[in-house]
Order: sequence, then structure tokens, then C-alpha cells
Amino acid sequence: MDATFFFDPACPWTWRASRWLVTVAEARDLTIEWRAFSLSILNSGRIPPEFAEPMAASGRALRLVEALRAEGRGVDAGRFYTELGTRTHDAGQQLSAGLVDAAVEAAGVRDAAPALDDDRWDAAVRESHELAYSSAGPDIGSPVLMVPDAERGIHGPILTEVPALDDALTIWDSLLPLLRMPAFHEIKRGRR
Repeated sequence: MDATFFFDPACPWTWRASRWLVTVAEARDLTIEWRAFSLSILNSGRIPPEFAEPMAASGRALRLVEALRAEGRGVDAGRFYTELGTRTHDAGQQLSAGLVDAAVEAAGVRDAAPALDDDRWDAAVRESHELAYSSAGPDIGSPVLMVPDAERGIHGPILTEVPALDDALTIWDSLLPLLRMPAFHEIKRGRR
């Protein structure tokens, strides 16, 4: 893999970062490995009631992502996330079980749909989450980006919008050497 992208499908910041990475991958012929990062695990015991439904839907989706990855179906996992994000973040809808099911159909992964409700996949989701967290944490959230030959991953990038191709490539070309530099720790700008 050229990049591993750990994500929670409920997070709009993560969605924009994923679309940035897809743009870069298409332009540079990179392969993306899609992996689970669970905001439910990260915020265990502190999820407000209004986020219970999206977090439950996210958990179902992440089971499917890890099941597809285990079967070597990374392209399918990426297509599923694209369909899900289009139905939620691009459409201004809150993540729900119904939108997860619709994305399964649209992505053509109905054969893997039993994983959505199979809690045996929770261990794989937790393992993926812990890998991302240990790579980029502490004090991080979704997304986490890892690349080969880098000791650690990073949380982010956090983008306010999906950049056009030239800016997307500039971000990638600037970020890649920093990721691989052991001394690099953090760059941050406050959100407005």
C-alpha cells in the first residue's frame, strides 16, 4: 500500500481528507488501504445521546470495512466509503443504518453485508483502531494517515474543503517528507 487511511465514516473532517487522498491517489497512481478508526471506541462512555444513532451506524459500517479488507477487497471498501460519504456528508444527512444499507447496495458489496451485524468483526475494528491510535496518538481522532517507511502516522490532514488537484498534490508532496522524518511532531492552526 502507498497509504493507509484510518477513518470513522461519521466524521465530516475525515470525509474531506479522504476525498483529498482519493484525488492524490488518482493523480499519482497510489493504492489506498481503507481501515477502521472508531470514534465510539475513542469516546467510550462520553457519547451524547444525539450522536448515538450515527455512532451505531458507523460501527456497522466499520465492521464491513474490516471484513472487506480481510478478504483483500480494498477497492470495494473504498467504493463503499465513497457511497456512504456521498449519501451523508455531501447530501447533508446524518449517518444512519438506512444510509449504510443504501451504500452497501450502491457499492455492490451486498455479498459482504452480513458483516454489518456480525459482532465478531468488532475485534478487527478495535485492532485497527488501536493500530492507528498507537501510531499517531495520543490526543488524536479521525482520520489517521500512515505511509510506508514512516515510524509514525499522523492525525489528519484536517481540511476545511476538498482542495483542487494542484493544491491536493502540494499538500501530499509537503506532507510525505514530514511523515517520514522522525523529528517531525506537529503543525497546527486553530479552527475558525
